[in-house]
This record gives sequence, C-alpha cells and structure tokens, in this order.
Amino acid sequence: MPDLRAPLERVRAVLDGAGYTVDGVRELLGPVAGGALARDEIVPALRATRGGSPLEALTRLFWLQVPVAADTVPVDDLVRAGLAEVSVDEVRPLLHVEPLEATGHVGYAVSDLKVRPGSGGVVPSDHVVGAGGASGSLARLVVHRAVDNVLDLGTGCGVQAVHLAHRDPAARITATDVNPRALRLAAMSFALSGVEGAELREGSLLEPVRGRRFDLIVSNPPFVVAPSGEGDPRFTYRESGLPGDEFCRRIVTEAPHLLNDGGHVQLLANWLHVDGTPWEERVGAWAEESGCDAWIVQRDVQDPAEYAELWLRDSCEAGTPEYRARYEAWLAHFERRNVTGIGFGWITLRRTGGRPGVRVEELRHAVEQPVGAYVDHVLDGLAAAAEFSTGCGRRVLRAAEGIVQEQIGAPGAEDPERIVLRQTGRLGRAAGVGTVEAGLAGVCDGTLPLEPLLDAIAQLTGMPPEQVREHALTVLPELIADGFFEVP
Repeated sequence: MPDLRAPLERVRAVLDGAGYTVDGVRELLGPVAGGALARDEIVPALRATRGGSPLEALTRLFWLQVPVAADTVPVDDLVRAGLAEVSVDEVRPLLHVEPLEATGHVGYAVSDLKVRPGSGGVVPSDHVVGAGGASGSLARLVVHRAVDNVLDLGTGCGVQAVHLAHRDPAARITATDVNPRALRLAAMSFALSGVEGAELREGSLLEPVRGRRFDLIVSNPPFVVAPSGEGDPRFTYRESGLPGDEFCRRIVTEAPHLLNDGGHVQLLANWLHVDGTPWEERVGAWAEESGCDAWIVQRDVQDPAEYAELWLRDSCEAGTPEYRARYEAWLAHFERRNVTGIGFGWITLRRTGGRPGVRVEELRHAVEQPVGAYVDHVLDGLAAAAEFSTGCGRRVLRAAEGIVQEQIGAPGAEDPERIVLRQTGRLGRAAGVGTVEAGLAGVCDGTLPLEPLLDAIAQLTGMPPEQVREHALTVLPELIADGFFEVP
C-alpha cells in the first residue's frame, strides 16, 4: 500500500482552511437543508451548496457524495490520497470524508460511500461505515480522565480513536479490526486528523492484543444479532458471526483481564430478551462474571420484526427480490431462540480491587451529555452503596448538587401527600421519599456523621431513634446508588 500520509496531510490543510467542520457545514446548509439531510434528503442541501466556494465544493463532494467541477478542489492531492477520481472535467468521490466534533472540531473520519463504485448497488461484506448515532453515543460515554494506554476494539473507520487522540494527545492508542479495509481507512482518518503513532492491528476480539494491558478499552462492536446460516450475507461492520449476543458477552467477560487497576471498558451492545428470563438477569450475569464495577443501561428495545426491518434497510436489502425471504429468515432465527425483543444500550466496567457495585437498568429519557463527564461518579455511587453497612451512623454523607425537593398534596394541606427528590442534571432521576430522607437531604453537607443528624430528625418527627436509623439503613443505599447522596 502506498504511503498516503503526505497527500492526506495536504488535503487536511485544505479541509481545515475551507472550514469543513460540523459547525461550518451546519452554518452553510442552514436549518431547512440540514433537517432534510438528517432525513436522507439531499435536494435542499444541493441547492444550498451551488455557489462554488471551497466549503460548498467539499461539502458536495465528501458529505453529499456528488461530483464537483475539477477547478473547485485540489484534484492532484485528492487523487493521490485515494479520496477521489477525475472524469473529464469533474471530480467524483471514492470515499466519504466527514468532520467530527465533540466540544469542537476534532478531526475527520474516512469511510465508504453509501454506494461503493463498482459494487452494483450492493453493500459489500467489507463495507466500512462512517460516524453515526451509535458512534456519537459512545464518544459521549467515554470517561473523562487522562489515560496512558487505550485500545479501540473494532475501530472501523477510527472514529473513537480520533476522539480519544484529540482529548488526550499523550495517550498511546492501539486500534484493532477484523476487516483489513477498515484498518486502511482508519489509517487515512488518522492522517487526516493529525493522529500520530497509533498502532493498527488486524484480528478478532482480543486476539491481537493478548498479554497487553490498557487503562481504557472502548468498543462500538459488531453487535447486530442476525441469522448466520449458510448463504446468509455477513457484513463485518455490524455482525460478528457468533451466535446471538455472544460477541458482546465475550467483551464484557474477557476485556477486563486486559485492564490496569482502575481501568475502564466501555462499549455499546445489543442483547436478547429471551422468553422466561429477565434481560437484567442475562446481562447482569455478564457483569458479575467480569468482576468489575458495572453500569449497564438499556436505552431502547425493539421487537423482532422492527429489528429485522431496521437492519434490512441498513444493508439496502429492503425493496430487493430477496427481501421477503431475508425477512422470514430473521424472524425464524428469533423464533427458534424464543427471542421476544432486542435491547440496545451501553455498558461501562471499571476494574476495582474492592467489592464491585453492579447496576442494570433502563433509562429511556434524555440525560445530560456528555455522560463521560460523570460516569465515574455513577460508578463511585454504586461502590459506595455496596459498602454501606450497619455502621451507617458513623458515616458522613452529603446531598448531591442539583437536587430539588417537590411536595405534592392538596392546596392548603398541612402535610404533603408525597415528597419527591429530583435531579436537575446528569441522569435526571426522581425518587419518592419519606420525611427522614427529605430531612437528611436538607442537612447533609458532608461535615457531620449521620448518627446525630438522624437523632435530630427523630426528635423533630417524634419517631423513635431506633426506627429512624433502621429506616435510613434500608433506604439510603439505593439513594446513594441513584446519586441523591454522596460519600465525600
């Protein structure tokens, strides 16, 4: 493979100079064309980019994936870099180049076009996808802490590695993938983004890095649960070839063995809802086997038909003569395994020497972003809740920031019918509480042990002190795990 770094570096200078960033393209398109593009309608965007400026030409070529006039872009460098080809007096894209952002511009991702030249409109098995909703979710989930050694497992076009290199330039990054084409495009993404020194290794799961240790392992793996019988197409960007959700289970149970103390594994995953077994038990068993602090969050669930339709559209099989047979194959695949639904969500593990705290839950509502800014705080709460014991009276707690109290009852009533503590940020949880918890939330500031505070609440409410302490011991662990109280 020719060394493309020099032409890619020159292309990067052109992209940067034109303002080809997410903000730049968003401002260029405006809300109407931008909204239409989010629905995969490009006509308004084509109308908004017909002025011929460098930014408009690059947006048409690499974002909208249409030919542009040869005199509007640096033809020689684009061709040498393998990003485009020339036909008479126009330039056609060979690859998709999209800008990435976090709190600002971080770099570029190089991936395959929606329709690869010479593919006949069929998605090839080694197709490499670009940045999308899933990769953005993972980038926002990754913990905000400095790390020395990072593994991007199943890097694809290198999105996560680019984000990590931008946030922590000193980190040593290793990126792996089973797809050689993905590694080639990831190398191009790194060169376009100024990522230097990243190590690329080919192989499945953890095989390329056995015996190594990392501070952080991130993965947007091929988690799609699809039929894998003879004659079934397999797309390496989304399907592992392993049965069911086995690939995600293996990451959860095996990746922690490659972590340094205090290190994290963070991934997106699909998991099966199997008739007769709560999904929380199935996926929770993975976490228990990992031996780590674990936070597993289900963000969405689809029934088998919805799921099949989603991924048949994704691989452009909808509308083909084979569509009905493929649809039948997916449904039969799920029926044989008693699958009632497929969950999607995120998993965070943290290697700890103490008693691990594990939480498996469903959060469908919007949460404060980026989650990575407070994911360690969530894990700390789980660990603290697990350690909370009969010695709670000597413990020191404080009410978390951003907690408000709501009282619900009839107008003019002396006492509320219900008291609710609500988080105004982060995960936006709400908890119905009694007078003891509400009283503690008002006085716990991290300076006094619980015992005298509980005695004072008992005196104010007229409740026996032993009853107040027993009640606190029962309810506080869950409120600590939920993030309403913290151990300083």
